[in-house]
Amino acid sequence: MLLFLVLVCLLKSFNLGEADTTDGFTPVPLTQANFELQRPYNVPLEERYSYEHGIHKLWVYANDKPHDPNSHTQPRTEIRVEGLDYSSGVWQFEGYGFVPNGTSGVTISEIHGASSGATTLILRIYDGNMRYYSGDLVDSGLYDKWFRLNVIHDVDGGKVTVFIDGVQKYSTKDKGPGDLYFKCGVYAAPANISYYMESRWRDIKIYKKSK
Repeated sequence: MLLFLVLVCLLKSFNLGEADTTDGFTPVPLTQANFELQRPYNVPLEERYSYEHGIHKLWVYANDKPHDPNSHTQPRTEIRVEGLDYSSGVWQFEGYGFVPNGTSGVTISEIHGASSGATTLILRIYDGNMRYYSGDLVDSGLYDKWFRLNVIHDVDGGKVTVFIDGVQKYSTKDKGPGDLYFKCGVYAAPANISYYMESRWRDIKIYKKSK
């Protein structure tokens, strides 16, 4: 009986449903200089972004201006991973995200760039559920809790895979090679958006597949 209880505890501690998504990858060094911040062009950064105790907090309002006066895109406050653009190989984004209840109709993570179109991957939150663009369900029940997001992009293989807390949740074909880079934060969807949108991020990392 004692041996049985020990085995049960060991199985729980190993959390067998989780995968080590970074196995075979090499971390790419990051500094604050790699985090380019985009926010509504007519407000100071501190009115849409804060960084305290290792947590990036980003928020935006539905009636905010775009990030550039010449842009006609939806309002955003986003971290663009600068200086690590890629067009081949296998790359991975990792970060712990948090979305408060009420934030809806907003992109919280993306791969920008593609051979056709502006993006390879859009992950949006609608009513606490994560969707691929506005379609396929990726995961549900994500409000008010920290979750680990890992996105692996195999450019040469033409595939994108999404993991939440170490569990594969979604996989799809990519949209071809291009000038590619990762982003996270809040970027209003074209429709059905909440007035206030917020996400928080910590422990953001980028990995590249070892050859």
